[in-house]
Amino acid sequence: MDSDVPHRSTYDTPRGINHEDKETPVTWMSLPRKDQLLILTLARLSEPLTQTGLQAYMFYQLKSFNPSLPDSTISTQAGALQASFTATQFITAMIWGRIADAEWGGRKRVIVIGLLGTCLSLLGFGFSKSFAQAVFFRCVGGFLNGNIGVMRTMISEIIKGKKYQSRAFLLLPMTFNIGVIIGPVLAGVLADPVASYPQIFGPDSNLGGKSGVQWMMKYPYALPNIVSAVFLLTSASGVIFGLEETLEARRHQTDWGLELGRSIGRFLLCRKRQQKYSPLANDEPLSATSTDSHNFGRHDNNQSNEPLTKRRRQKLPFRRIWTRNVCMTFLAHFFLASHVGTFNNLWFIFLSTPRYNPDEPDSSLKLPADYHPSPPLRFTGGLALPPARIGLALALLGSIGITLQLVIYPRASARLGTTLSYRLALLLFPVAYILAPFLALLPSTSNPPHAVSGPVIWIGIAVVLCVQVLARTFALPAAAILNNNCSPHPSVLGTVHGLAQSVSSAARTIGPLVGGWGYGKGLSAGVVGAAWWGLAGVAAVGSFAGGFVKDGDGHEILLEGEEQESEEGDGNRS
Repeated sequence: MDSDVPHRSTYDTPRGINHEDKETPVTWMSLPRKDQLLILTLARLSEPLTQTGLQAYMFYQLKSFNPSLPDSTISTQAGALQASFTATQFITAMIWGRIADAEWGGRKRVIVIGLLGTCLSLLGFGFSKSFAQAVFFRCVGGFLNGNIGVMRTMISEIIKGKKYQSRAFLLLPMTFNIGVIIGPVLAGVLADPVASYPQIFGPDSNLGGKSGVQWMMKYPYALPNIVSAVFLLTSASGVIFGLEETLEARRHQTDWGLELGRSIGRFLLCRKRQQKYSPLANDEPLSATSTDSHNFGRHDNNQSNEPLTKRRRQKLPFRRIWTRNVCMTFLAHFFLASHVGTFNNLWFIFLSTPRYNPDEPDSSLKLPADYHPSPPLRFTGGLALPPARIGLALALLGSIGITLQLVIYPRASARLGTTLSYRLALLLFPVAYILAPFLALLPSTSNPPHAVSGPVIWIGIAVVLCVQVLARTFALPAAAILNNNCSPHPSVLGTVHGLAQSVSSAARTIGPLVGGWGYGKGLSAGVVGAAWWGLAGVAAVGSFAGGFVKDGDGHEILLEGEEQESEEGDGNRS
């Protein structure tokens, strides 16, 4: 760090906090700008809705490309397919973050491009006829999608008070769980409609006629992707016509999409243009937003425009972003994203994997000729669930998550604080991963090779998901807040979120790829738990790394002129 540039500790009390105001209870209804938050959450819903929807039938779609491939190879392909999306996202996420920070770009444009790019990717994926085509369109989706980091940036710029952060940043993970509920169920119902509903779409059916619905027979997994694409187009329209730009450099420029949306709204609802939200004078300034922390799109009339513009436009050099807290936060975030992303990938593969059948050991599992299971370590096989029941299992995951987020998280997070709740949550992940493969040993009311069934199985699934989702419920919102607050200067907030998404994408590329490969090797060797227990080891290392993460204030480094401004503000408050 340059010695001539003043700075302050990340761990100092943030400037401008009213401690009496902090004690005022925060509720969902007290969040400001709920209209803007609603548009962002609907846009965010599109990604988990589509991604988890793919997981409900991906194993079977890959199998349809080449039915002769063993399940171990399909597992490896599933990991590669997941990694193809995140690998290209890793390459471009930081670029999208820089574009979102640029005056010629902006937050809103990046989000619209991401939604439309994901829409194109889904349509291509649904009509793919080979593994190579599927990988290509997943890469297209990852290349054009840098939305999550930009959305987090916009939330931090919309919500000015730091006291609102625990609830505001919970919106995106909560939306993820809503998508996890809807996406798999919808995809499981719509996947392969001719086979699922032959009386409606098959030959000699109501809609299919004599030969059946030909395009559904040729592209059995296109329908859920078409439905998801329609939702993405709707979300993109909501962003274009209703979302306000939050980048300071573009905030006062004419937004023709927003103007058109307001005109349509006035025409349909006969309502006057709503006034923009401005925080009260005693509100906390948002950590890591704009240097004009008391105004949203306004400036002090007692100051000239030129100095204010100069002060607002100052930008921290890229090389100075890498403070110790930024590096440690990104390292812990890498491990968290790695094992959470790998779990999401392994879970649906494990649910789809055929059960071990001792009467037919030479099944699609391709086990050694002399294989004999010997629990608790040497055993194999999955749960053999069809897409509809996989959708139900994934929806159970989302239902548990959203219940915990609405009922437990706000109160517990307020009591424990962001950092402590984050560290405690990291300790729960290894427990869930150790327990997961033992679901294959639970007694079922049906015999192999049929799908597992019975109350014991579903209770076991619920227990594993409760532990994993409880950990995720606390860890992911806390990680988003810590990533936001570790930003060393407001001018690089979008860049920091872009970097955080790049780190996450890299982890979610490596994790599922290695996890899918390890799962396939474990199946071949007759040890289905090998990949799961390796994942528990990664989660344990991530828990250790999380112990070094601190909660910053988003303005660790002061640029030229900001130290004097800070001292003047402190003097006025005293």
